[in-house]
Amino acid sequence: MGIFRPTVLREFLESEGAKALKGLSQNFLIDGNIIRKILRVAQISEEDTVIEIGPGPGALTEGLLQCGAHVIAVELDRKFASSLARLDTVDHRLTIFQEDALTIDLSKLFVKKSHIKLVSNLPYHLTTPLLERFLPLYPMLDSMTIMVQKEVAERLTAVPGTKHVSSLSFFVRLFSHPTYCFDVPANCFFPKPSVTSTVAHLQLHTPPVGIDTKLFETLLRTAFLKRRKMLRSSLKGIASSEKLSAAFDKSHIDPTVRPEELSMDQFIALYHNLFSS
Repeated sequence: MGIFRPTVLREFLESEGAKALKGLSQNFLIDGNIIRKILRVAQISEEDTVIEIGPGPGALTEGLLQCGAHVIAVELDRKFASSLARLDTVDHRLTIFQEDALTIDLSKLFVKKSHIKLVSNLPYHLTTPLLERFLPLYPMLDSMTIMVQKEVAERLTAVPGTKHVSSLSFFVRLFSHPTYCFDVPANCFFPKPSVTSTVAHLQLHTPPVGIDTKLFETLLRTAFLKRRKMLRSSLKGIASSEKLSAAFDKSHIDPTVRPEELSMDQFIALYHNLFSS
């Protein structure tokens, strides 16, 4: 069908009386080369079950189905969810849920209990909450290949000690090995967004043993809330001065450093020395 082709897309939108909704961060891919690159990064084959969030008209959905995958599409927009049925295959490899990916019952998506991939052009305004929901799902979920805003991808994949590192960078590394793959120019979309996009690949893994991930996230967020401050100042609300000093000593961390200067291992050591009994 080639819904990624601009003329085909426009005809489809007109026939459905549909349009891109800014409130749902809808910008539709119109470049087949980008779709093929996404599929290569995600290494999609007929062995895969793929969750796609926000497929819209279905340009990426088409590609996933052509690779032989079973696709579970979660689309909030009623018109697009309804129209996706036209892409189903003769062997019925497309399952559609007209629901919100942030609230859908996960048991609907994980009928198969393991080796599922998530491949999506994520709604950009929901990137962080979607990551927080799906990253902890290993081993049910193997990997996430996602398109996000370039500046978000820089933070997702930032190496500790570099300028783009943030609490999100460490949170992502708690659950995955992230890779910055390639940029996608604005002219690859309709309507054309005001930002450059980037495809990132997150290979999921189990977080370190003994970590309460919610508590670890609180530590990260507190540390980076005022990232230009020294750690002993930014963390003073999370524990007493005595406990902080003892934790810094045991972790061999200089309390005057800033959070972006720490490694993942140092944050984990600090966590254990602050919160483990």
